[in-house]
Amino acid sequence: MKPTAIVLFVLVGMLSCKQQPKTSVDAESHQLDYLEIGREYAQETQKVLGKNLKTTIQNEGVAQAVVFCNEQAYPLTDSMATHYKAKIKRVSDKPRNPENKANVIELAHINTFKEKVAKGDSIIPIVEQENGKVHFYAPIITQSLCLNCHGTPDKNIAPDVVGHLSELYPQDEAIGYDVDQVRGIWSIVFDTENRSE
Repeated sequence: MKPTAIVLFVLVGMLSCKQQPKTSVDAESHQLDYLEIGREYAQETQKVLGKNLKTTIQNEGVAQAVVFCNEQAYPLTDSMATHYKAKIKRVSDKPRNPENKANVIELAHINTFKEKVAKGDSIIPIVEQENGKVHFYAPIITQSLCLNCHGTPDKNIAPDVVGHLSELYPQDEAIGYDVDQVRGIWSIVFDTENRSE
């Protein structure tokens, strides 16, 4: 092979390398970044809601906590969404508020998480990308505190709390849970640019 041909061959090879699409390692790295971002958004929003809810329960009781959730859960979640420049919501297949009804995609993810929990499998949030957006889904698992409002009436839920729930949420489906069950999911959407470089 002539020296000129060798140089030309090397140059063509170098140029073609630069034009190759991103490797699966890059895609995996981005996926992990998005997973961590989604987890942060969900955990920090949960902390804000949980802290305020626990304070209300301690100071005013469970019945007033129902009123607190009715009046403050959306504004607190919205403030976190604004802070993170994301769309943050909690949805369920058995919503308390009809506005929290899961859509078809979210229902499929709820069912996936329920199956994993039933089998005792480890739970990893789901991350999907579409049109420059990241869709993050993570389960909301019931704890003993949750049963004060999401358990069984007259077993875990006190009569005065049942009264508040009936009044504020006439279409309430979010009862009958036990500990360690999937009550719903965090459904979070943010731009791919939110990834730290």
